[in-house]
Parts: sequence; C-alpha cells; structure tokens
Amino acid sequence: MFDSIRNHKKYLMGFLLILIIPSFVLFGIQGFTDGNQSGETVATVDGQDISKAEWDQAHKVEAQRLRESMPNIDAKLLDSDGARYASLERLVRDRVLAVAAQKDHLFTSDQRLARALQEDPSIAALRKPDGSLDVEGYRQLVARQGLTPEGFEARVRSDLSVRQVTGGVQSSGFAPPALAQVSLNAFFERREVRVLPLAANDFAAKVAPTDAEIEQFYKDNQAMFQAPELIDVEYLVLDAAGLAQSATLNEDALRTYYKENIALLSGDEERRASHILLNAPKSAPAAEREKIRVKAQALLEQLRKAPETFAAVAKTESQDPGSATKGGDLEFFGRGAMVKPFEDVVFSMAKGAISDVVETDFGFHIIQLTDIKAPKQRSFEEMRPQIEADLKKQQGQKRFAENADNFGNLVYEQADSLKPAADSLKLELRTAKGLTREPVQGSGVLANERLLAALFAPESVQNKRNTEAIETASGQLTAARVVQHTPARTLPLAEVRDSVRARLVAQRAAQLAKEEGVKKLAALRAGSDATVLPASVVVGRDNPQGLAAPVLKAALSADAKQLPAWTGVDLGQKGYAIVKVEKLLPRAAPAAQNQEVQQYAQWWTAAEIQAHYELIKERFKVKILVPEPAL
Repeated sequence: MFDSIRNHKKYLMGFLLILIIPSFVLFGIQGFTDGNQSGETVATVDGQDISKAEWDQAHKVEAQRLRESMPNIDAKLLDSDGARYASLERLVRDRVLAVAAQKDHLFTSDQRLARALQEDPSIAALRKPDGSLDVEGYRQLVARQGLTPEGFEARVRSDLSVRQVTGGVQSSGFAPPALAQVSLNAFFERREVRVLPLAANDFAAKVAPTDAEIEQFYKDNQAMFQAPELIDVEYLVLDAAGLAQSATLNEDALRTYYKENIALLSGDEERRASHILLNAPKSAPAAEREKIRVKAQALLEQLRKAPETFAAVAKTESQDPGSATKGGDLEFFGRGAMVKPFEDVVFSMAKGAISDVVETDFGFHIIQLTDIKAPKQRSFEEMRPQIEADLKKQQGQKRFAENADNFGNLVYEQADSLKPAADSLKLELRTAKGLTREPVQGSGVLANERLLAALFAPESVQNKRNTEAIETASGQLTAARVVQHTPARTLPLAEVRDSVRARLVAQRAAQLAKEEGVKKLAALRAGSDATVLPASVVVGRDNPQGLAAPVLKAALSADAKQLPAWTGVDLGQKGYAIVKVEKLLPRAAPAAQNQEVQQYAQWWTAAEIQAHYELIKERFKVKILVPEPAL
C-alpha cells in the first residue's frame, strides 16, 4: 500500500505524507477513504468512545483466531451480523473490565506475574535440563505473537489484573447440594400427559373464500406478494487458491524443497505417554485448586526418586478413569489429539523423562514420556504430488499478498469500472444476474453478507460504483459493481392468485382449529368425555417425546396443584393443542449426582459473574449504539 502511494502520488509534499501514513497504519484503505465511517462511534465505556475502526479490527483478529482454531469453519458465519455483534460485545466487555481494574486500583505484583509465567506450559517446555530458561527460545515464542518479552509480560500482567475484577465472584461462587437438587429436580420433573392436536390442515376443506375475499386479502397484505429487489452485477475475485492453480514449478525447486523438508513431509511423529491426573475443575475455588496442586507436587517429588513406580502410582492416585487402570498409559497419539498445554509438554520431552506438574482445564497432570514413533521416510517420487501442492499453495499465498493492496487501490481509484483492475491483474471479470439481499447457499462469494450489503448500499445502487475490496474468505478478496437494478414491486393479483388463496385458506383454517380447540377445552374442563384424547405419555425437558416446544412448555408449566390440569396451546398457523396433565413424576435418579451438582454450581457461578458484570456496565454507563441483529 505504501509503495502504491509513493509510486502514484509523488507530487504530494513530504508534510502530507506525514499526515497520510498514520491514517493507513491505523485504518487501512477503507479507513483512509471513508474516514467518517471508520470514526463512527459504536459504543461508549466510562465516557470513552469505541470507534467502528476498533470494532472492525477486533472482529478481524477474532475471525482470524477462529479460522486458525477451526480451519473448516464456514467463512459466511464469521462475516455474519451476529458474529460481528458478538465481537463488539467482547470488545466492550474487555474495555469494561480494563476500566474497572484501573479504577479499583487492581494490580499484579512481580511475584504473581513470575508465578503465572512459570505455570504457562508453553514457557515451561522451554526449560533446559538444568532448570534454566532457554532465553532465545522464549524470545522466539513471544515474537510469533508479534511481541517483545517485555510487551508479552506487560500483556500477561494486564490480563491478570483484569481477571481480578470478576475473580472474587468466581472463587466464592458455590451452590449448596440441597439447593442444587431442589432446582434440578424441578427442572427435570416429568409429567404424564395426554395431548389432543387440532391441525389447521384438517380444517382447510371447510374454508371456501370468495373472489371478493381473496381480492381484499391481497389488498390488505401486499407485502406478502412482492417480487424482491434484484441486481445484476459484475465482480472480480483475487483468490490465493486460484493463484496457486496457475503457479508453475521447476524440477530443481521441487527437489530442493524435498531435501529441506524431508522429515516434515514423511509424516507426523507420534508419542506415547502415561499420566497421573488429579481432577481440579477450572471453576473450583482457588484455595481448593492450590491444595490439589500441592498434592500433585508431592507426588511428583515421590516419582522423581522412584520413576519406575510411575505405573503403580498412576493406578492408585490418578483420577482419569480411562487410563488409571492401565498405569496411566495413553497409547500413541499425534499433535492435536490432546489439549494444547498437555501436548506442548509431551512433544518437548525426552523419552523416559517425567514432566513438572502440568495444569489444564481438567486439573493437574504428571506426565511420563514412554516412547517416540518416528515416521517412515518417503521417497521423492512418493512425495511429488504433495510437494507440488505445497509449493503451489505457497506461491499462491505469496502472489495474493503481493497483489492484495494493488487490487484494493485499483477498484477504489477507478471506481466506475472493474475492467482496469481485471486487465492489470489478469483476473476474470465475472457476471451474475438476479441477486437479492438474502444470501443464497451455493453461490460462492456472492453469498457473503458483507459483499451483498455493500452491493445494495445506496452509493452502489444509485451511482453504479465499485464496492471496496472485501475479504470474503481467508486469502480471498472480492470487489463488485451493480450494472442493473430492479426495485422491489408488488406482483399483480392475476400472477399470485393461487398463493393468495392458499394463504387465506391457511389463516382461516388455523382460526377454525383454534375456535374448535377452545370449545373442546371448555367442554373437557366441564366434565365432557375425555376418551377422545390419545394415550398418555411421560414427558420431560430431557425427553419431550416429539412434542412441539410450545406444547411441551405448556405441559410442564401448567399449574398442577389440582390434577388433572387442563391447558390449551395456540400453535398459530399450525392449529391448536389441548393438554391434560394427569400425574407428576419425580425424575429418574441421576447417574452421577456429584458431577451434576458441580455442573449446577458452575452454572450458578457463571450467572453471578454475569450479574456482577451487568452492575459494572451500569457503573461505567456502557452504551452499545449498534442495534443487536435479529436471530
């Protein structure tokens, strides 16, 4: 981007460059070309604004994190209004907790910071045999996050301080078993019910609307019978995968890559380990977790003196039911099979070594590496297809990175046509007809919500200008332009008469079903013959027996002080249902009562933390100025 400025705007004075460059650094092309939009305030915390640019950046970071952790995630989900709003809520929450930590003078001591760093599994894995830290390895570790050691430690210190805002609530949250059982028993209560459905379809034959009624229904509900707004577009896609397909390779490059990456190409190394687990749920009070940590440390010291007893100790002390009976043996596994802190330690150990105490969300582990299975080395010819795919992918990514800024500049600077960008970058100018505001599954980049929103924006529709370059997937930029716009219109009655009649019949049939249901319910309450009801079934929240959600809710919430209890459920266009509650039944005994109570305590603690956060939001007068998208 900076090269483009220097190459094409050389007449700008030096002092203007000083003003322009920071704008690009902070906001990119869109921020520079649409400063008012990027500067728009989307939320406020304690009188401080959060701008749209900050929101965009936070969402970009979160989307990238999700792509890395879930490579197969649908890109459309990441670009949806719901995902973007969730990123804003997360940004606001982070800002609120940071302000609270600052205002309440919460800080992290050097000793607490040092302990946190020592407990970090990725840092613990850098310890040398003598216990000292591999300083160069540590620098490389934090550099991969774009930080210096000082910057990384400052971030950890800040995170620890912020955690103190809700840490007191989290560590003190509990639910007495008696209270948990009362709530859980009520929630999982079962009821024996009879349900008589009155389907609207069964009443359709009784509805015979006249032509006049059909015409009136059409006039009263014209919004139901509209042809959607349509656009025809042309568009360009700069795609790393597409660029990779056109990449050319030479034999020397293939063989050099094979020699340099032979170990990696031959397959993944597998390791076999045994472990001893002491359970310590993440939600457990800090004092309880510390007590378990001390016990784990004592076991570790015992094993250091007698490593040959590891299997025996695992059988008696490990709380992992899957491996304890096998002496803690986890068999062979590769990377990605275990939680990351556990994996990082295992793949940094020497065969036969015993790790320090490793903390994960499950508790505290002591690990012994028992074997390493190196992959079989494969020949060049065996690996040729994979090498070609890898190198083409690399070239595609490289060409994408080289051309991304130029692509964005070209579609912006020559906004009345995409042809200059297509010619310059040798991209296919594609076309599509009849796009609507709603994404259509299977339509590729044209199903992207952000791209559609940009195409249907007033400037695009009225002025036929190019959209900005929009990231429609990882390694993919798209720009598009409206070439024809057809406004939404009400379809003539002659064209939609059958649809109008069907809707009117459905509406009246549903009303007849409801009227019949209300009448029958009154008669049944008055003592009418109840043999018309189907056989009884036992339902509960964990076993709805196929009942529709509104019917199940009505059955479980009906006042059962006096049985039988009767209630009616209006199912809208589907009709009506009559429910008779005959018996209340206690829930089946839980298989793991202690675990269930612990889970309830976690829910209760989470609710208390959320309530505490809501109070903090009120204290700092938090306002989110963007409407929450509809579900």
